[in-house]
Amino acid sequence: MEKKIGSAALSLIKGDITHEETDAIVNAANSRLAGGGGVDGAIHRAGGPKIMEECRKIGGCPTGSAVITTGGNLKAKYVIHTVGPIYHDGKHNEAKLLSSAYKSSLEIAVKNGIKSLAFPSISTGAYGYPINEAAEIALKTVMDFIRADKGLSLVRFVLFSDQDFEVYKKALEKLTK
Repeated sequence: MEKKIGSAALSLIKGDITHEETDAIVNAANSRLAGGGGVDGAIHRAGGPKIMEECRKIGGCPTGSAVITTGGNLKAKYVIHTVGPIYHDGKHNEAKLLSSAYKSSLEIAVKNGIKSLAFPSISTGAYGYPINEAAEIALKTVMDFIRADKGLSLVRFVLFSDQDFEVYKKALEKLTK
């Protein structure tokens, strides 16, 4: 599914983010940049040790922020590592921090001349963010950013399951009515 937002394309696909050929992919990292399970583990396994070497040099990343490394053995040239919030009850700035994680990733992409990037669904796995809320926050943040036309041509959300894809599809339809 694809929508034109300003001069950029916003796309939703079901798939494996480690196979993306966008200029950069976004990693749902932990604040220590230590690798882990889910998307984070998959990206580190597919990208090889070069990514972890750079992560160790960087040292860490606060929640709501992002850092960039090489793409290692991935098709994407770069990996933008962002740290989404752990969901407690929605009353601990989770929405603001989640939005910031997406916005920080987009800002780093633009700063590095990246034209296309792919996001996973940040914080909705081990961090427990309810996906219905997270999808709306993610899509609204990205749409607001690309409407301001900062040079991105494609922002793709790569959703791992049919269920996640359907949630994002419904959210995108709602936001683009």
